Amino acid sequence: MAERLYLYDTTLRDGQQTQGVQFSTAEKIRIAEVLDALGVDHIEGGWPGANPTDSAFFEMAPKTRARLTAFGMTKRAGRSAENDEVLAAVLNAGTPSVCLVGKTHDFHVETALGITRDDNIENIAKSIAHVAAQGREALFDAEHFFDGWKSDPDYAFDCLKAAHDAGARWIVLCDTNGGTLPHEVGEITAQVIARGISGAQIGIHTHDDTGNAVAGSLAAVDAGARQVQGTLNGLGERCGNANLVTLIPTLLLKAPYAGRFQTGVTEEALAQLTRASRLLDDILNRVPVKSAPYVGASAFAHKAGLHASAILKDPATYEHIDPARVGNIRVIPMSNQAGQSNLRRRLAEAGIEVDEADPRLAQILDEIKMREGEGYSYDTAQASFELVARRLLDGLPAYFEVKRYRVTVERRKNRHDRMVSSSEAVVVVKVGGEKKLSVSESRDAEGRDRGPVNALWRALAKDLGPYQPYIDDMKLVDFKVRITNGGTEAVTRVIIDSEDGQGRRWSTVGVSPNIVDASFEALLDAVVWKLVRDGAGT
Repeated sequence: MAERLYLYDTTLRDGQQTQGVQFSTAEKIRIAEVLDALGVDHIEGGWPGANPTDSAFFEMAPKTRARLTAFGMTKRAGRSAENDEVLAAVLNAGTPSVCLVGKTHDFHVETALGITRDDNIENIAKSIAHVAAQGREALFDAEHFFDGWKSDPDYAFDCLKAAHDAGARWIVLCDTNGGTLPHEVGEITAQVIARGISGAQIGIHTHDDTGNAVAGSLAAVDAGARQVQGTLNGLGERCGNANLVTLIPTLLLKAPYAGRFQTGVTEEALAQLTRASRLLDDILNRVPVKSAPYVGASAFAHKAGLHASAILKDPATYEHIDPARVGNIRVIPMSNQAGQSNLRRRLAEAGIEVDEADPRLAQILDEIKMREGEGYSYDTAQASFELVARRLLDGLPAYFEVKRYRVTVERRKNRHDRMVSSSEAVVVVKVGGEKKLSVSESRDAEGRDRGPVNALWRALAKDLGPYQPYIDDMKLVDFKVRITNGGTEAVTRVIIDSEDGQGRRWSTVGVSPNIVDASFEALLDAVVWKLVRDGAGT
């Protein structure tokens, strides 16, 4: 029988402590639903009473299979657990589980709290007993535990035992500062279990300040801990928490954990992991980390020709798992390192069938390598690569011709005597023999300036005659600029990510000494790719 391993998510509480992150109540509810569908066992919703958003979340909390958990701190010295209003606010959230944080490092007890060691132990015991007496599942977060153990292991353990004996279901060992290395986490966790607290009641909560949060969590599991805490995408204070998006597939798919442990995450739910990760980034208005393990856009990207050739024969040659198991996809990008194996694979993915003996394959490779020498990058701009290939193979339809365009940027004082910027773009295109002039400003409906590239995009996409319906659902979702050569002869590379109503996302590239020209080239590629893929004019 597989042993049960429990997953505890704290994205909505610890993850919200990330610099620059502030969830709305509606966003917290949406994330909770995603976590529940994923199959975690506990969802820590926040600290009731600490702020209006957390309090509102518990009032409107969705019904979940996972145990919704309220977070708070142990009672304060000099008060009873029954008469501490901060503790009362946590309990009044009505959640089936309550997690209380308390000090276990003697330095923090005496310096930060300014109380005696015995008073701290009493606070822990009385608080946990108060939670358990109400029929709630009680968890004790042992703050700064690993530092406390290194300072005085007997006192640190006495704090744990006080919570355990008072009725805590889970004793969570916290590496609050994130400075404990994995071998230390494993050794100390094993010593705690050897002193009499069962591993079936031990949880691990690590931070990533040394880049070892996932490794530290696995070390604790190896030592016997049976609850793992973390956040989606590793959100958290400073360098973040242990990343559940990395931990979950590792525990389910990699030896020695796969088959040994059972979690609440099914194969079907695991296949939604990439979607869950990117949904969180979308809520936060962040660009997903391409190199993220398992779920990143580059996690299964094979750039070198040697790698791609082997992948075509057997994906296991350069992939440690099937990307589909975590909802990701394999990518064979084009670059100046590419061989014909990459090229044929990428063309096939674009729906272009070419015989392997076709001499035009060599022409495409030469063109790609030549253009990358000029500053283009096709491993990050697959749509532009496809257009290069189509032009050399069968040509591209002449949907429209750009006759000219102009962008002006003006900076002037507003009625509040503050300097503000505004841009205007003019684009003239010829469609079916008819010239069309479109003008657009950079300010949106709320009066915010969105910049010259935005004005240029809006002017270009304003009127393309019979092709307009094909691009009405297009939107720009990311814009990246890089200077490929410095000095007075600098070359600018622009990568633009676009998205449409069908959920497709594609990247295009433009290169020029002029950032506006580079941007316009990438915009044109984005529009043409969309028209080609939608079969415009056929």
